[in-house]
Amino acid sequence: MERELIINSTTGAVDIALIEESKLVELHKENTSNEFSVGDIYLGRVKQLVPGHNSAFVDTGYHKNSFLHYSDLGPQLRSLVKFVNIARSDKNSTSSLENFKLEKDIDKHGKILDVLKKDQTVLVQILKEPISTKGPRLTCEITIAGRYMVLVPFSNIISISKKIDSEDERKRVKFLIESIKPKNFGIIARTAAEGKSVAVLHEEMKNLLAKWDRMFNELKEATPPMKLLTEIDKASVLIRDILNDSFNRIIVNDKQFYNKIKDYLKQVAPDQVSILKLHKAKSPIFQHYGINKQIKSSFGRTYTLKSGAYIIIEHTEAMHVVDVNSGPKMRNNTQEESAIGVNLESAKEIARQLRLRDLGGLIIIDFIDMRKAENKRMLYNEMKKYMANDRAQHTVLPLSKFGLMQITRQRTKPEIKINTMEICPMCGGTGKVTPTILIIEDIERDIKYILNSGNKSKLFVHVHPYIYSFLKFGWISQQIKWFFKYGKWIRLRVNDTFSINEYKIMDDSNDEIKLK
Repeated sequence: MERELIINSTTGAVDIALIEESKLVELHKENTSNEFSVGDIYLGRVKQLVPGHNSAFVDTGYHKNSFLHYSDLGPQLRSLVKFVNIARSDKNSTSSLENFKLEKDIDKHGKILDVLKKDQTVLVQILKEPISTKGPRLTCEITIAGRYMVLVPFSNIISISKKIDSEDERKRVKFLIESIKPKNFGIIARTAAEGKSVAVLHEEMKNLLAKWDRMFNELKEATPPMKLLTEIDKASVLIRDILNDSFNRIIVNDKQFYNKIKDYLKQVAPDQVSILKLHKAKSPIFQHYGINKQIKSSFGRTYTLKSGAYIIIEHTEAMHVVDVNSGPKMRNNTQEESAIGVNLESAKEIARQLRLRDLGGLIIIDFIDMRKAENKRMLYNEMKKYMANDRAQHTVLPLSKFGLMQITRQRTKPEIKINTMEICPMCGGTGKVTPTILIIEDIERDIKYILNSGNKSKLFVHVHPYIYSFLKFGWISQQIKWFFKYGKWIRLRVNDTFSINEYKIMDDSNDEIKLK
């Protein structure tokens, strides 16, 4: 399978598109100001215990208290609390667990009041980012993830990824990890560990232990709430988690971000540094690679398939509902043949849509009715196969007697919602039309203001294709007139996502020049 990662870095945000077989399958947006990302470790303070829900609310610095359920405390909670207390009271303590005595596991079906108390300081990790009106969801099962392994403090268990099929390879990886594993640290071997030498695994082990030591040193002087250890950025997390030999290209539009990812690749996959490319074309990266077009066509309420069939995606408070409909072109075969054909085509697209929109919770799919049991089994098996590439935890159930398929899917970040309806390009939604030609005067007014303010950088004016054509029209075009008038060459760029009355003036760092 061919894969590409397209990364659009802008001021304040990074947009990441994962492409499989030329189709957009995942879209991630990371605000660089985001303080609460999955994997971040905090020293928090218990603000409220809720016995009815068997949970607690913890202050981690977010404007709403974070949620911690008893089931997310982890069996080694007592060991974690003991470690935190020692670190904060004993200045000569060490991050090593070599001589640390593990405490008895907490009761799996116990009560929150038995293990936590109000105003207690507790070490927590972000399990889910803040979603809607909810604060972050937390866990006390601290883990530090690498490319090949996940470090699990206060445990001695070694787990091997189920995706490593070979029993001999599983035994080999387990044997190598046993030889390098420090005492009282558990290890989860990831799929990427397959075929790796003990030297590679040992090097990553040292890096993970260095992170643990850094967190420990922060913990000594920390005042809750405080972040102790942060995850790497979203792009590096994606590269760490999904990078394999099937990747063809990673394309970045920002030089600084390009160097950052290059340094990371040199650490984790030096043989694949060559697939990293810097986008140098004049057009925006998402426009250049057709990402904007795919976003526009994929996020509507209705999605039409190549056969003419279409699916409708509806959202309710309790669940997501997908309705599959046959199109006018599906009438040449028998009803059963048409139904299974449309259903299989729809199943593949629905699996992509779940990943792309990051739909979580309960998903109900109303496929076209089929009578043959073997066709129902085929659809169920194919759906499981299409969902296999989804990294989110999920469960697919067979068709019910009403022809409905149920899927549950974990969500760790807010659902992606993109409005595919555009504001009227003429009135901007106000109902009042501004003559288009006045836009040229607005652009020139802003250019004049910027030049008079002493700005020495190159100016790039991004406009709608129609406005671009108007500014370039004629032997002595408007662009030429500006050059004679201001003595500076104003560069024009097309952005086909703009409305006809929309424009932006950018500097040579591709940052928008804001006018006061």
